[in-house]
Amino acid sequence: MEQAPLWVPSEAFKAAQPLSHFIDWCESSLGTSFADYDSFHTWSTSDRGAFWSAVWDYCGVVGTKGGIALANGDDMLQARFFPEAQLNFAENLLAHAGDGDALIFRGENKVSDRWSWQRLTAMVSRLQQAMQALGIGPGDRIAAMMPNMPETIALMLAASSLGAIWSSCSPDFGEQGVLDRFGQIEPSLFIACDGYWYNGKRQDVADKVVAVGARLGVPVLIVPYAGETAALVEKLQDGRSLEQFVSPFSVKEIIYRRLPFAHPLYILFSSGTTGVPKCIVHSAGGTLLQHLKEHRFHCGISAGDRLFYFTTCGWMMWNWLASGLACGATLCLFDGSPFYPDGNVLFDYAAEERFAIFGTSAKYIDAVRKGGLTPKTTHDLSSLRLMTSTGSPLSPEGFSFVYEGIKGDIQLASISGGTDIVSCFVLGNPLKPVWRGEIQGPGLGLAMDVWNDEGQPVRGEKGELVCTKAFPSMPIMFWNDPDGAKYHAAYFDRFDNVWCHGDFAEWTEHGGIIIHGRSDATLNPGGVRIGTAEIYNQVEQLDEVIEAICIGQDFEDDVRVILFVRLAPGLTLDEALDKKIKAKIRTGASPRHVPAKIIQVSDIPRTKSGKIVELAVREVVHGRPVKNKEALANPDALDLFANLPQLQS
Repeated sequence: MEQAPLWVPSEAFKAAQPLSHFIDWCESSLGTSFADYDSFHTWSTSDRGAFWSAVWDYCGVVGTKGGIALANGDDMLQARFFPEAQLNFAENLLAHAGDGDALIFRGENKVSDRWSWQRLTAMVSRLQQAMQALGIGPGDRIAAMMPNMPETIALMLAASSLGAIWSSCSPDFGEQGVLDRFGQIEPSLFIACDGYWYNGKRQDVADKVVAVGARLGVPVLIVPYAGETAALVEKLQDGRSLEQFVSPFSVKEIIYRRLPFAHPLYILFSSGTTGVPKCIVHSAGGTLLQHLKEHRFHCGISAGDRLFYFTTCGWMMWNWLASGLACGATLCLFDGSPFYPDGNVLFDYAAEERFAIFGTSAKYIDAVRKGGLTPKTTHDLSSLRLMTSTGSPLSPEGFSFVYEGIKGDIQLASISGGTDIVSCFVLGNPLKPVWRGEIQGPGLGLAMDVWNDEGQPVRGEKGELVCTKAFPSMPIMFWNDPDGAKYHAAYFDRFDNVWCHGDFAEWTEHGGIIIHGRSDATLNPGGVRIGTAEIYNQVEQLDEVIEAICIGQDFEDDVRVILFVRLAPGLTLDEALDKKIKAKIRTGASPRHVPAKIIQVSDIPRTKSGKIVELAVREVVHGRPVKNKEALANPDALDLFANLPQLQS
């Protein structure tokens, strides 16, 4: 007998949803009717121009829309949404005003702050003027290595108000990890904090900031947080503190530079699996419309709602969170360890500030469960109506725990998309039940499907997650990819004129989706995408290591990083070398890149052209057959990775 759903929206809940109001509005304005949500979704993908135009109008986008909603709609790569439109991203996010909270901040238990809309707008005004004084304008890149704090939001808004392109990472990235990203995009300004807090300890970044600033060769702006700002500024060739940066300027009306819909807004970075990270460029209009749709309709966000996502500035969920301002939501920002001083810290925050939406990772939910915490009995979460989970698939046990241990009457939305689309392909739906282990369904306006290797839609079996029609938040390009070859190879080599996302997915009988993980070699420990190339770049600097291969092993409802190393002749992997390798990865890449286990092997399989084969090793470790062994120069090396006792615990 089938289990009952974990949550069913009441009629009153559904009636109160912005999604219900939007469907009614579309019916009235179009002079039509939709039998149910599924018929509305079908319309949203079959008449995308009308749908996205309705999103623009209903959400009150500030700008001029123009007369064309979609041109060349049948060609994924040539499609253009709102080619005549003019808008400014920051103008839409700062459309609200007053003394109400725009941003609330907690930096572990060390720092707390609260910014009104008025304070935020005033800071953006001064930052805009300061950036203009540096000559920053449309198309210039601004790179930030920053914590998730209010100043970061303000700096991004100031950049986008001018039409500059924002790119960020978190301050725990190693020097080379930062340069691998920002070195490619040649920024006009590098922004960094003077230190940050993690697990109760101050983390110094001064040497790294000085080194990165020197390599980039651009002005450096230091934002005070957890270090010695003045001392750091003194060490920089062209440095200034935030106070020095804005002090010459008084608050005046912000001048928003309205630009085309497809003007670049963000550069996000791929995980760096096969080399330096790809620079994925997202548009202002596409990002704004897609996020408005997800926030308003899939998450039910209204003005004044408290929106929280546990994220760093190196993850696209930070960009997603920032867009919540366009709905008038109050952003609840947090930086640091979610388990310092203990595992209650985020639930304390949720109760005290009365979150409406609590966003986190599947790994965090699992850690709360394994830690024996039951916020349901210890915290007042009565204001919380939606919990979202992403980063890696949430296990069925994780689904059950949310209802048993966190809150019984809550919509749980497992969501999945990625950096590639700065949003979600599949996510929550406040009008439908939540079933254990299932994502509720595809996003409005997205013609998402699951295809087999022959390019045929499949039901009841696993396949590739695809999108068969163009959508606004597709990247506009990759940076330094003038002929679009890298972009095409990333998404369109597998199926002609169809976006292939690289997720292994399956439709359920309820019309939901299960994501079974990545179908490529990207690692995803704890819900954070990382790339093997970034690990190799560090490990192979060590004289002791000849070569290495890294995979993700499915383990205890998560993925853990396993590093195999071939050492110089006569060497054995002992405790000292194990620690040395991990320390190198931690400082050169980030703590998230450190493998759970390092195992010595005598050989590493490679193709005849000399490329190591991560996917084949991953298959062997999981006891699955390897296809195309004949493509390998040394297929017998695969036997070294089978049935290893070290991987059983």
